[in-house]
Amino acid sequence: MKKLFISADIEGTCGIARWRETDLEDTYFRTQMTREVDSVCRAACGSGYEAVLIKDAHETACNIYPDQLTQDPAVRILRNWTGDPLEMVSGIDRSFTAAAFTGYHSPAFSSGSPLAHTMSTSLQYIKINGALASEFMINAYSCAYFGVPTVLVTGDEHVCTLAKELIPAITAVPVCFGSGGGSSSPMPRVACDMIYDAALKALSGDVSKCLPALPAEFKVDIQYKKQEIAYKYKFFPGATQQDPYTVSYSCTDWYDALVFILFCA
Repeated sequence: MKKLFISADIEGTCGIARWRETDLEDTYFRTQMTREVDSVCRAACGSGYEAVLIKDAHETACNIYPDQLTQDPAVRILRNWTGDPLEMVSGIDRSFTAAAFTGYHSPAFSSGSPLAHTMSTSLQYIKINGALASEFMINAYSCAYFGVPTVLVTGDEHVCTLAKELIPAITAVPVCFGSGGGSSSPMPRVACDMIYDAALKALSGDVSKCLPALPAEFKVDIQYKKQEIAYKYKFFPGATQQDPYTVSYSCTDWYDALVFILFCA
């Protein structure tokens, strides 16, 4: 059975530019988030996928309007947070054929989006093996941990560039172009058409080419914006404090790194 996993965020949704537009009270961008997810769902159902699981993965994890998604019985949605270390890809396992990420955004400490961040806005950055880590990197590694390739990403231009660096064969659809505090984008229905067409292509190709190799070892550095937060999290078992604002953790198993990120990010 061909199965697709979708992780859906909102800060890389077409047209979004302000933090308040990411809130539950903003029904417009929740609707656009839903439409972009639906574009991938329809492409999957039209490409022979017999099961699709959507993880609503922004803030409350209850943003998508299920009644506005295709009502194909193959599609299911996981809402709210389970509390496990997989977080934004909770529900992924080895039974899935491929993964797709929608509405993704640039990492913290970068200029690709006015909404750039990684996991929490209280962090200055997360680095993995010395490289700035995006939520895309973290979640693509998590999918790869279960042998699931990430074949599609939609979001801002910079995260699409980073995704191509990590997974050269991935299909990337930039629908936001950050510039300082602003962001330009195509019209929302055009963006949905772009995503649908790209998803059809990605899901019809050789998905195995989109499986990144996991490093043999992981060093995770989390730098906080407040030194008292770093002081607190230096007590995580195995963690070390590098400077007043930075806590590090090293391991050889990606799941252990995820546990550190869950409790300390």
